[in-house]
Amino acid sequence: MTPNRPYLLRAFYEWITDNKCTPYLLVDTHMNGVLVPQQHVNEDGQIVLNVSETAVMGLTMDNYAIRFNARFGGVPTDIQVPVGAVVGIYARENGQGMVFEPEETPEPPEPTPPTTLKKPSKKPSLRVVK
Repeated sequence: MTPNRPYLLRAFYEWITDNKCTPYLLVDTHMNGVLVPQQHVNEDGQIVLNVSETAVMGLTMDNYAIRFNARFGGVPTDIQVPVGAVVGIYARENGQGMVFEPEETPEPPEPTPPTTLKKPSKKPSLRVVK
């Protein structure tokens, strides 16, 4: 089965915004593919991002990443957060939301030795069936 994290993120985002609250993402910036302004990352390697409709432009949340444009210190910045790097999503006003277990990165499969293809012993044939 596919991971459920992207579906839960979208559901919690919608739930938080439907309740007129501000959705925040807690992101682990040590993960590969995270593009955030490093000057705003804390000493634990995490950043909190306000992803409300009034704070970001062009928000997309697919099964692989969350992407948007936001201003940091007045400078427009493209942000990309792989879904696996999201530690949690919560409402700023009351802290309600969800924290995720760290995602384990799958190890690459063992290389398999090449196999030789056998040639068929006879030629395939077609016949007309009426």
